[in-house]
Amino acid sequence: MRLDRKNFTRPKTAVALQYDGLGAPRLTAKGNAETAERIMAIAAEHNIPIHEDPELAAALAHLDLGDEIPELLYMAIAEVLSFVYDLDTLRSKASGR
Repeated sequence: MRLDRKNFTRPKTAVALQYDGLGAPRLTAKGNAETAERIMAIAAEHNIPIHEDPELAAALAHLDLGDEIPELLYMAIAEVLSFVYDLDTLRSKASGR
């Protein structure tokens, strides 16, 4: 039996990071399937931006909760933080703040 890669979908993985401006961001939540859906639902409920990157999420999911992200992922996380900053800027302008 061969696996048809076109129709293969990996289980959804979600991670959450916390960054306080000191040190590196830390992994605060991770999960697959239903847990991933719940992480994303909580983020949406709290207007936390969601950035989809399955490869980055898979790499981060190997960390233990509370771990700082490794240097190897700094550039990828910097792009995510830039995305979040841009969204925050757009939201502020849209709300007139």
